[in-house]
Amino acid sequence: MKKAIRLTLLATAMQFAALAMAAPPQSGLDLSGADKTARPQDDLFRAANGHWLAHTAIPNDKSSFGAFTVLADMTDKRVRSIAEELAAKKAKTGNDQKVGDYFKSFLDTAAIDKAGLTPVRPMLDSINAIQTREQLAAWMGKASGVVNTPVGLDIEADYAEPGINRLQAGQAGLGLPDRDYYLKKDDERLAKALGAYTNYLQTLARHAGLKDPADAARRVLALERSLAEVQWDKVDLREPTKVYNPMTPAELTEKAPGFEWKGFLAAASVPDLDKLVVLEPSYFTAVAKLLGEASLDDWKLYLTLHTLDNHAELLPKAFREAHFAFHGQALSGLKTEQARWQKGVDQVNGALGEAVGQEYVKRYFPAADKARMLALVNNLLAAYKDSIDGLSWMTPATKAQAQDKLSKYMIKIAYPDTWRDYGKLEVRAGDALGNDIRASQFEWQRKAAMASKPVDRRDWLMTPQTVNAYYNPTMNEIVFPAAILQPPFFSPKADDAVNYGAIGAVIGHEISHGFDDQGSQFDGNGALRNWWTDEDRKAFDAIGARLVAQYDGYEPIPGKHVNGKLTLGENIADLSGLQIAYKAYLRSLGGKPSPVIDGYTGEQRFFMGWAQAWRQKTREERELTLLTVDPHSPPAFRANGAAVNHDGFHEAFKTREGDKMYKAPQDRIRIW
Repeated sequence: MKKAIRLTLLATAMQFAALAMAAPPQSGLDLSGADKTARPQDDLFRAANGHWLAHTAIPNDKSSFGAFTVLADMTDKRVRSIAEELAAKKAKTGNDQKVGDYFKSFLDTAAIDKAGLTPVRPMLDSINAIQTREQLAAWMGKASGVVNTPVGLDIEADYAEPGINRLQAGQAGLGLPDRDYYLKKDDERLAKALGAYTNYLQTLARHAGLKDPADAARRVLALERSLAEVQWDKVDLREPTKVYNPMTPAELTEKAPGFEWKGFLAAASVPDLDKLVVLEPSYFTAVAKLLGEASLDDWKLYLTLHTLDNHAELLPKAFREAHFAFHGQALSGLKTEQARWQKGVDQVNGALGEAVGQEYVKRYFPAADKARMLALVNNLLAAYKDSIDGLSWMTPATKAQAQDKLSKYMIKIAYPDTWRDYGKLEVRAGDALGNDIRASQFEWQRKAAMASKPVDRRDWLMTPQTVNAYYNPTMNEIVFPAAILQPPFFSPKADDAVNYGAIGAVIGHEISHGFDDQGSQFDGNGALRNWWTDEDRKAFDAIGARLVAQYDGYEPIPGKHVNGKLTLGENIADLSGLQIAYKAYLRSLGGKPSPVIDGYTGEQRFFMGWAQAWRQKTREERELTLLTVDPHSPPAFRANGAAVNHDGFHEAFKTREGDKMYKAPQDRIRIW
């Protein structure tokens, strides 16, 4: 359960007094994508992006398309050039050899087809050899990080002792994105996806040579439905106090009998734990019973089909086509398959991300940009500090605790100071599937070695070439990888207003995660601790409830609403980040009026820049998945949902009653 990672689009402003460039000034807005017939007062997102939305088709190989995708594609092309150059070098050792051979082997589909099922046969044979429940537990433990089983393992800082890493055990094992796909039988869209999954399982079974593919799929689906029935809801999983359940291995065995936990943990390379954290205790009680009582042959079928699914991209053409038909078309709405090289980039980033990242920053991230980004982050932190002081709904005691937490933020920019060592990872030329399995095992062994050991605060959860950013509550850190710190989200040629509205608001977003409904439960040292007065927590929760109600009312797909509780943390961060970035922009003006550029005042450009940063179109199939599992609201509602509560937006565009985005001052939701 990676609570730390927050999917977000960055875009940010530097301090640009030195960048007052020659006339005519450039706003940085893409006016060609705006809809001049739409009024920001009625729909800010459409006013900023309407022409682009009307005249842009989602590429056939993508489930969504927008500003984020453009930058991600550019970054992928850069990584491709790195991997191809390293492959051409034909190095015999070191990271150059590993990256080059890994990428080249993945692209060689002719060799993959020729090998048939031979590379995966040892795993399938080991499943077939299981004769006892103890052997089932050992196989699942050894497969940690390699195959999706009902027990997911990870390593995270202990919520109560954030300086120590703990093994976390959490619910897993579904082939569909969420339990709702199995349980909401009256939902036609979810039922359609379930039907596609059934066909997919049958296809995998048939190509693997199983005797009765339809029966195999039926039995595996029955197990998965049983898992879904006892899994926790996504909203409950967002509550740190509910999922923090430390216990010893002996206590786990007592509370979840029927499964050989000792053998499982030993096979997973974590045999001597003092304690672990069980995220969903009731699930583990139920799943242990299911693992102990359901047919052993059914579990072997389950592991067989999950192994084939998890590695289908590295198996012969028939498996790859089946994988695309389900994951690509049925779940994401793709019309054509993504280019093999781009999938290869994803693979090599996952296996050797920091080895690639080290080369990436040498080529594409100027050292000076790191210092400029740090200056900007500090400017936003200063604005946040002022904002806390000015809160009307928070008492001085809680304000002091909030200021203490803010003062302890760790800032990580662009790339890690210490690079990961891949020396023990074996990569063989021409062994695509073997490379994938060994890379997954290597990564799990790296994590398993951290269990019950001190946290390494130098560690990163994203690679430098990741177009994203995150806040990590147990480390109390904000992290901005190199790939996001470039156009189209930040441009030195744009004026301050647009940059502050874009990346500045997202920097504010990540800062604000430390004070959203989840992050606010952790203190400045990263410990899960209530540092609020009862009165202040009650006031904060009341504000959150209003935000939940606002987003519950949004309906991106007919009959499908945004889940206000699931998205609450991101919505708080969007609103707070926008508020803080606006204050920072006004401060940058030094008391002077903002210039009018392209017909917009600086204040108006700020909000137009914010809305253009969220420019995106998404296929309905993918939207359905995201509405079910994603803690982020759809982009249009992120843009408008935050702006409608912002006093600055209403002042900038002079909204009034009758405008669709007008909201009376007393009804606006203000947090930080």
